[in-house]
Amino acid sequence: MSQGNFVRVLNNKEVLALAFGAMIGWGWVVLAGGWVQSAGALGAMLAFAIGGVAVILIGLTYAELAAAMPLTGGEHVYSHRAFGMGGSFLCTWAIILGYISVVAFEAVALPTVIEHLFPNYKVGLMWTFAGSEVYFTWALVGMVGAVVMTWINILGIKSSALLQKVVTLLILVVGIMLITGALFNGEGANMEPLFVSGAKGMLAVLIMTPFMFVGFDVIPQAAEEIDLPYKQIGRILVISVVMAVAWYIAIILAVSLALSAEESAASTLAAADAMTTVFGGSWAGKLLVLAGIGGIITSWNAFLVGGSRAIYAMAHARMLPAFLGRMHPRYNTPVNAILMVGALSVIAPLFGRGALVWLVDAGGLGIVVAYAAVAASFLVLRRREPEMNRPFYVRNGMAVGYGALILAVGIIFLYMPGSPAALVWPYEWAIAGGWAVIGLGFYLWARAVHPGESAQVVSQELRTGHSDKEDPVTA
Repeated sequence: MSQGNFVRVLNNKEVLALAFGAMIGWGWVVLAGGWVQSAGALGAMLAFAIGGVAVILIGLTYAELAAAMPLTGGEHVYSHRAFGMGGSFLCTWAIILGYISVVAFEAVALPTVIEHLFPNYKVGLMWTFAGSEVYFTWALVGMVGAVVMTWINILGIKSSALLQKVVTLLILVVGIMLITGALFNGEGANMEPLFVSGAKGMLAVLIMTPFMFVGFDVIPQAAEEIDLPYKQIGRILVISVVMAVAWYIAIILAVSLALSAEESAASTLAAADAMTTVFGGSWAGKLLVLAGIGGIITSWNAFLVGGSRAIYAMAHARMLPAFLGRMHPRYNTPVNAILMVGALSVIAPLFGRGALVWLVDAGGLGIVVAYAAVAASFLVLRRREPEMNRPFYVRNGMAVGYGALILAVGIIFLYMPGSPAALVWPYEWAIAGGWAVIGLGFYLWARAVHPGESAQVVSQELRTGHSDKEDPVTA
């Protein structure tokens, strides 16, 4: 099935850029003003701090498991060891929906952002879908971007990592410019009111945080390509989450210092307008939009890596058709899995922005389901296999695990009917339900055609995939 093998080539900076770049994306550019409007400056920062604590707890469970089982597929391996084929299929299939939704959305975000730099470039109206007009030139930008990103990922993980490292560094430079500019030139009075709508306002921001922080889980997906001591894999994963929490809080602070509540409400890109204000020139706002495009690229790139590795892991374990487990003989990448995710991103712009919002929301539910499954796997393996070698060992592990599980399940309930963040009926529920039905079909096929083989494959990987001779580190 495989014609090549994964090669351990990623260093610590590349791994950190992969995860952090995935988490910061484009959302901070377009949504920061809305967060301040919904909850107030301090309310929004507190919401992200609370959401950050939840994600850090979930990240700690990932960190211990990633260091203990540094194999491609991450969640697929942990949940298989804890729950067998059924639990592994549910967990991995759910997070693949999340990865695909992000990759597809970035293919739509790119041409949307280009409009802020070239407002009149959209020509050739083709159709309207889900309330969004789809123009030829607009769709073409997204489709070309998708082809380029797919090709870079096929060329090898080092190509993807180099792109990620360079672009993430540029985003950091521009973001730090905004933060420091606001601290020196902003006005404390602009932060009033500190709270808007009390707990309700904070909840409106809190429900967005899981999707803003998704991306750290790309590290375990590419674990077999990381050339680091296993304990460092866990450390870098946790560091990336802490950095992302600090980033979002600092951006909210900068926007609220630079713009008054009225200015923020009137802005379509509050972060860019804040940059223009603190530096006194339109060039600064355009520079920040370019950083936002960089965020699109880093998220797009990271989730192509994560999604393709998750698909490869399922195919390798006989849960998906064998051709999706083919490795490129020269570039050592899961070429068919990359092509599958890439093809979906190529066609995504043809559906317009409206339909892709539905996909992202449904994908968010899939991601949180996977988080809950990993937290549950962490708890099961702590109880059932206390002797397992854990190079990165989390203190008070059971408390952390239960905290992560409770928070993940709580976030799942936010997607349910009656919640402010409930999936839209029938569109988003149709996507989630349709994905579940397709998954059930593949699961039944795998059980019928390859009975018991997934357990054999995963057991063999666990026996031969890494050494257990490293000294543990405690978090």
